[in-house]
Amino acid sequence: MSESLNPTPPAVPDAPVADYADGPAPEANSYVPPKWRTEPRFPDGPSPDPAGSHHERRIRSFQPRRSRVTTGQGEALKRLWGTWGLDIDGHSVIDLKTLFDGLPVVLEIGFGMGEATAQMAAADPGTGILAADVHTPGQGNLLALAERGGMSNVRVANGDAIILLREMLPPDSLAGLRVYFPDPWPKARHHKRRLIQPEFLTLAATRLAPGAVLHCATDWEPYAEQMLEVLTAHPDFENTQPDGGYAPRPDFRPLTRFEGQGLDKGHVVHDLLFRRTEN
Repeated sequence: MSESLNPTPPAVPDAPVADYADGPAPEANSYVPPKWRTEPRFPDGPSPDPAGSHHERRIRSFQPRRSRVTTGQGEALKRLWGTWGLDIDGHSVIDLKTLFDGLPVVLEIGFGMGEATAQMAAADPGTGILAADVHTPGQGNLLALAERGGMSNVRVANGDAIILLREMLPPDSLAGLRVYFPDPWPKARHHKRRLIQPEFLTLAATRLAPGAVLHCATDWEPYAEQMLEVLTAHPDFENTQPDGGYAPRPDFRPLTRFEGQGLDKGHVVHDLLFRRTEN
C-alpha cells in the first residue's frame, strides 16, 4: 500500500552519475546502474533490480524508496524470502495454484509496510494474497507479520507490477486486484505516471478472471475522479455500484493508521469496486 498521505519522494534520475575513480569511464551513452541496484543488501533476499527494468523505456508509476531496514525486517528477509518471496524478473510464468496450494489469488499492488495486507490475510485464510512492492523495509515487515500470525496465504513479490502482470501471470488467473492509496502524482506534468490508466486496465483485465473485482482506494480527490472516469469508460469493467459512483469502504479493507490520520485532518477516502465483465 503506497500511502499517498506521505509526501512523494524526490525523483531518481534516469542516468545517475557514477564514480569512475577505480577504473575507466564506460563508453558514451552506456548505462551505469547505481550501486543500490547492483549490490544486494540481502544476498538470499529480494534483488535490487530483478528485471533489469532500467533497460525498458517506459514511464514508471512508482519510485523505489530507500530507507533503513530494521534488524527484525532484515532477519525476516533472510529467513523467509526463499519460501515466501519471489523476484519479478519476467523470466517465467508463475503457477499460482502451486504457489498458493490451490487457493484463489488476489494481487495487491503496493502494500507499504504490510499491516493492512496482513490483517486481510488473517481475516480471509481461504484467499491467497500476492503482494507486490519495491520497498525493502515493507517487504521484510510483511514477511515478519505473516510469520508471526501464522499466515501461509501471503507471498511477497519484489519488482515492477506491470512486468508481473504482463509476463508472469497467466490469463484469467486472478480472483481480484487491489490498488490501495497509489502515489497520486499530484502535479499535472506527472499525471501520466499514475497507475490507473486505460492501458493498465486493459492489461489487468486479461489477467483477471471474469467476475473478479478490481478494488481501488485513494484519498486524493482528483485521482479518485480520474479513476472513476477511466474505469467507467473501460469496456472490460463495470461498476458494482448501481448509481455508478464510489463505493462504501468494504469491511474487508482495514482502516490503516495513515488513513485514520488523514481522516482526522479532513481527507476524504474514495473506494472504487469494478467487476471484470464476462465478455
